[in-house]
Amino acid sequence: MEKRKLGHSGLEIAPIAFGGNIFGWTVDEPTSFGLLDAFVGAGFNCIDTADVYSRWAPGNRGGESETIIGKWLKRSGNREKVVIATKVGKEMGPTAKGLSKAYVLRAVEDSLKRLQTDRIDLYQSHEDDPETPLEETLEAYAQLIRQGKVRAIGASNHAAGRLSEALEVSGRKGYPCYTSLQPLYNLYDRREYERELEPVCRREGLGVLPYFSLASGFLTGKYRRGADASKSARARYLERYLNDRGFHILDALDQVAREHHATPARVALAWLIARPGVTAAIASATNMEQMNELIRAPELAPAPADFELLDSASAYE
Repeated sequence: MEKRKLGHSGLEIAPIAFGGNIFGWTVDEPTSFGLLDAFVGAGFNCIDTADVYSRWAPGNRGGESETIIGKWLKRSGNREKVVIATKVGKEMGPTAKGLSKAYVLRAVEDSLKRLQTDRIDLYQSHEDDPETPLEETLEAYAQLIRQGKVRAIGASNHAAGRLSEALEVSGRKGYPCYTSLQPLYNLYDRREYERELEPVCRREGLGVLPYFSLASGFLTGKYRRGADASKSARARYLERYLNDRGFHILDALDQVAREHHATPARVALAWLIARPGVTAAIASATNMEQMNELIRAPELAPAPADFELLDSASAYE
């Protein structure tokens, strides 16, 4: 399996990362174990999660995804085979949120305990915290790296200006630098990343790990004109894609998929992991059929004309 360098982190990962937001939400523990076994068994190695996953589900408190991954790591003995990426900063409770040094140092211990590991390979700021000085957050990460509890740090959901500012502070004051960015980016959601964030990432050599790589399942082709998306657990995310531009993208995906005897999902992932600067696409699977789509995506080699068709169909103003 091809491995790609994640920025300047020293980490190397396969071009598809498993999105762990579904664990403890739409996928139970036994099914999660089977999916993780299949993913790693196929040669992939990056598992992405967050402390807040999946706090939004009824009856959950947050930490469910990390807990399931931790149990799987202990049961499988695969810790040395995988790169564990998790995040901090989203609200876990009224006083448990943000990127203050005190909170980051407390939250990392909770994540390590749930993950049943002594280190986090990639620890990411889940969202910007404008109320905390960048220096304070970066000092917390510096301490964790010195202690061996974190190997590298990344950012998620950061605007280009704040990301650039954080990198400048790191360089000027000698703090560890963000080595990766996790942005919303897929064949539909292109504008913000390509116009604002991509130039920063390419200039600074950051690895890029797009989330919602399949646009909450829309790019699989499952939700089409007249389809009832309200029955999906991701219904609140899907509505924004059900428009003429979205359906035009699906038509293009269908055309390329037919030519390559593939599926729209595989084509959409192949497009994304071929984009300049993208290290790996984060995608989830809730069953083995979907897992096979993820596993086979890197095998697909669309022709230049296919990429031109997809780019044209998904063009934005």
